[in-house]
Amino acid sequence: MADQDEDLVDVDPYDPGDGTLPVYRWRQAGPGLATRRQLREQGLRPGGQEPAARIECRAGNRFAWLYRLDLARPIRPMTLAKEAALDAAMAARQTCPRCTRRYFHCIPLRTLGSCLECHDGTPADPITYTAPPAASLRPA
Repeated sequence: MADQDEDLVDVDPYDPGDGTLPVYRWRQAGPGLATRRQLREQGLRPGGQEPAARIECRAGNRFAWLYRLDLARPIRPMTLAKEAALDAAMAARQTCPRCTRRYFHCIPLRTLGSCLECHDGTPADPITYTAPPAASLRPA
């Protein structure tokens, strides 16, 4: 088993391994480079480009990929279909399976399996959730 552990190598999928990818220290990256978050603030996205460099902080323990601004593309607009899909995904995370209330925060389903009120009787503040859906008017 020890021989197998020695054979494992940590591989950076973006670094070619020959040191050609530049590494900058915190706040040292030149103009024309931005992180994903900085691109998003400008209304841009990487647009399929590979990272151009890496920025490190805290002695290399944390890093972020840097992308070229000239190759970045505009963010795709939100469509009704995307909005409906995101709402459905959030509804699954925010709805208690027992009482069917939809909260404005995510329910701890993995640990508790339900909202706090259903789990241990802690009263829920009515401003933290929306009313359960009304009964369907369609015949069964």
